[in-house]
Amino acid sequence: MADDRDPFRAPVGTHDVLAPESDRWQAVVGAFADRARRFGFGLCLTPVYEHVEVFKRVGETTDVVRKEMYEFEDKGGRRLALRPEGTASVVRAFVQHRPVTPWKAWYVAPNFRHEKPQKGRYRQHWQLGVEVLGVDEPGVDVEVIALAAGFFRDLGLRQVKLLVNSMGDETSRVRYRKVLLDHYRAHSGVLGDEMDRAEANPLRILDSKREDWRDLLESAPQLGEYLSDESAAHFEHVQEGLQSLGIEFEIAPRLVRGFDYYTATTFEFQSEALDSAQNAVGGGGRYDKLAEEMGGPSTPGIGFGIGIERVLIACDSEGVLPALESRVEVYIVDAIGGTAATVLADELREAGIATERAFGGRSVKKQWGAAGKSGARHGVMLAPREWERGHVLLKDLKTGEQVEVRRREVTAWLLSRREGEER
Repeated sequence: MADDRDPFRAPVGTHDVLAPESDRWQAVVGAFADRARRFGFGLCLTPVYEHVEVFKRVGETTDVVRKEMYEFEDKGGRRLALRPEGTASVVRAFVQHRPVTPWKAWYVAPNFRHEKPQKGRYRQHWQLGVEVLGVDEPGVDVEVIALAAGFFRDLGLRQVKLLVNSMGDETSRVRYRKVLLDHYRAHSGVLGDEMDRAEANPLRILDSKREDWRDLLESAPQLGEYLSDESAAHFEHVQEGLQSLGIEFEIAPRLVRGFDYYTATTFEFQSEALDSAQNAVGGGGRYDKLAEEMGGPSTPGIGFGIGIERVLIACDSEGVLPALESRVEVYIVDAIGGTAATVLADELREAGIATERAFGGRSVKKQWGAAGKSGARHGVMLAPREWERGHVLLKDLKTGEQVEVRRREVTAWLLSRREGEER
């Protein structure tokens, strides 16, 4: 854990990511970007901070806004906040720029919350996500969920389950809010000092993991019993769509997620390979009023966020997506000096071959030692005698096999070996 008393260490709740671990991050982001592209999404990059009003739209009564958001005043006297979650910023960008709908955006971004650091939960954490604005159809809900489910499959994760629920429409929630408050008031002794919070936003209580509230929450009325006919039909179509794609899911009646903007479909992906208290690896839902609350036109939306750190912990638990053994394919050993090694390295790199070489006038023996430690598959030695004949020595660093190849044929030879290994 970082030490706040040492100014030259990463602050508490943050962490550095170095190679080879960063290679795994790159693989995760790359897999997500590829799947998002196939679903027709374009990358959206938003500022790391916004006017505080943007994030207050996620819910004045949520812990994120009340307790965890990094809020500050800049030198111009403006109230700003570091981004605590991804959706609000993307919706603000939509309201400001008014792209053609349906607008399908994906993002990768750091988020900030001042909360107790835990395994997989940092004060600065990274999130992948998508948002679709401008379409209010259950088929879009299904597509968004399918994108996330396929992403987890692409990473090799097999112990991820999907929970789904419906938050209904305004009519549904007004009816449900009344009966839920009646339930809480009848058990106010259990809630204690949190009764004021329950009065302000009774649905937030359903999201609690407190053990002493378990009986209270399990005996609470379920939102599904109070859905309007329209909301119930929407939710039924979502379930049918998921079933048609073979995506398994469980209906979770008390799944409400953590923000006030959710309407209709909500969902969460949980890793069964992680501890139950910290097993959520992603989730989201529909938010059909958020753009309007930011001064834009009435625009339905749906999206999700996935935490990169938590996903990598799930990968570790399932033994998938290991770090790369090496980022280097070829190591050049230079025994002739001059610019020959520089030119050859550039040629190989431009051909798509990851190449490293020695510097500093090290002995041939030390260069071969460095080649072995690099993890490269092949070593290419520029030796005086062979170089005079226009040749180089190529050595398989795993088998020890060594061959002499014409200098002008080195790149083609290495590419052909790579293709043969990939077959």
